[in-house]
Formats: sequence, C-alpha cells, structure tokens
Amino acid sequence: MDKNRKKGTLYIVVPCYNEEEALELSAKTLLDKLGEMQKQEVVSKESRIVFVDDGSKDRTWELIQQLYQQNENIIGLRFAHNRGHQNAILAGMMYAKDFCDYTITIDADLQQDINAMERFIGEYEKGSEVVYGVRNSRSTDGFFKKLSATLFYKTMRIMGCDIYENSADYRLMSAKALEALSEYSEVNLFLRGIIPDIGLKSSVVHFDVFPRMQGQSKYSLSKMLTLAADGITSFSIKPIRMVLAMGVLALLVGFGMVIHIIYEHYFGYTVSGWSSILMSIWILGGAVLISLGIIGEYVGRNYLETKRRPRYYFWEVLSRDERFEHHEV
Repeated sequence: MDKNRKKGTLYIVVPCYNEEEALELSAKTLLDKLGEMQKQEVVSKESRIVFVDDGSKDRTWELIQQLYQQNENIIGLRFAHNRGHQNAILAGMMYAKDFCDYTITIDADLQQDINAMERFIGEYEKGSEVVYGVRNSRSTDGFFKKLSATLFYKTMRIMGCDIYENSADYRLMSAKALEALSEYSEVNLFLRGIIPDIGLKSSVVHFDVFPRMQGQSKYSLSKMLTLAADGITSFSIKPIRMVLAMGVLALLVGFGMVIHIIYEHYFGYTVSGWSSILMSIWILGGAVLISLGIIGEYVGRNYLETKRRPRYYFWEVLSRDERFEHHEV
C-alpha cells in the first residue's frame, strides 16, 4: 500500500436531471456516508459532494441550493441547458480535479451500493489510478434492458472498444487520471470507452444494484440509443468497413444476376423477370440506405466535433472552494 495515498480528499460527483423526488433522500444518504468515512479517517475533512444539475425543469436546483446553504460539504453546479448525463459527469470531475485527490461518480438515484466506496478507495491506496465499478448482476433490470445491455457490450467488444461488460459510471478516478482525461476534447462523449483508453493502472470493484427508491429513471430508450451510437462511432471505424464489405457483396450479387440473365436468355427461359428485378431493387436499395445512414452518422459527428462548441456552460456555481468564492449566493 502506498502510504502517500492514505486519507485523501474525495469529491463525490452526482449528475442530476429532474431528481426532485429522490434528491433529498439521496443527499442525506451521501452526507451520512461521507461523514462516516471522514470520522473513520478513510477520507479527509475537505472531502465534498458535487451535485451537477443537468438543466433540470423541476425543483432540483432549488433543492441543491437549500442543501448548499445547510451543509458546507455540498457544492452545486448548474448547466444553462440540458447537456446529457455524460457531460454532467465530466463537468463535475473537471471541477473537482483541481481540489481533490480522487473522485467517485455515482447516479443521483443511488441504485449503486454506496458501501462499495471504501473498496474503491482501498484499490486507489494500493496504487490504482482508475477503479471501475462493475455490476454483480442485472437482476433489477427488465428483460428488454438486460437484452439490450448484453447486445451493447458484445457489439462494443466486436467493434474493438476496450470496455468492461456490465460496467457503470460508478467509478473512482485519481487526480492524475482526471488530468489525463481533460486532454480528451471530443464532443460526443462516451466515458466508459474513453477512460480505459487513458491506459493508467486500473482495477475493478464489483457492486450490487438496488431497485430505485424514489421517482422514475430519467434514462429513456432514446438516450440509451444515443449513448450506444456515441460509443460505437467514437471508438471504431468498423461500421464503415462493413459498408465497404456490403458494397463488394452487392457487386458480386450483381455479377451473379448478369450471368443468370444471360443463361436464361441463351436457353430461351426469359420471362417478364419481375421477381429478379424486384429482388435486386429491394436488396440494393436497402443496402444503399443502410450504408448512407452509417456514413451519415460519422459525417454528422465529425461536423459536431469540428465546430468546437463548448460541451457545457455553467449558469451558476455554488462553491466554498477558494477559486469559486465569487459564485456564492
């Protein structure tokens, strides 16, 4: 164990989007947990909880303001717009990197087992710069989510992305890892793929997932599909190579059709030919549309990257950290 890593400063980053139903209970649970770790000298007294409001439309920010006024361990960051779960996590970590020894990111619903935090920190103290949280099982998920998650991780592996199956955005990152992450400037974020790409020493902690206690999940099917698209297009050009393979296959089928037509004409079997024509149109038309869609995804994401627009903008910052004192309300 590295003695220099004992009793570090922890910043817990919590992305929030329309979490008014769960936030008070989650905040109390996290504050109790942080207080327990401070009392046991697992983390330092300067440790904090950073709530990142991802452009919520309910009372989430109002509750964060109240929590900030009531407890000196609370920090609040508020986006001007909804920028997405991945950007909210990144914003919290980039804020924290100048003040902490390590961060732990966790969802606001606290379905992840918070008692795994000591094990995350234990791995950090042994020398890991990144500690990945991996679910023990998906028993709390429905059939569709289990199936889609399995397909997603298998697809990402096939596409060449170095990702832990059943991993989550529940992880520990050291200040060194956060500094390395800050060098990644892409707009289409997929942190579960980017962070392993950093290449620093890492380890894994397995944790249980519990049913959500309050409110409903804000991670809709469309958001999950967007995350999957970001992951695939950010880390692999294999879909474009698949388009090339489809084109070659279509060309071979076309040559085969030409040979078939010549054969039928030579032996006098020619008829109207509607079946072969329709088959060719549908197969080639579908292949062309799929190919254009895949290429369009890459072109569109390149377009977003080249504009170099900021990934997020803070409307308000509630912090007692010296650098942000002028943001206090």
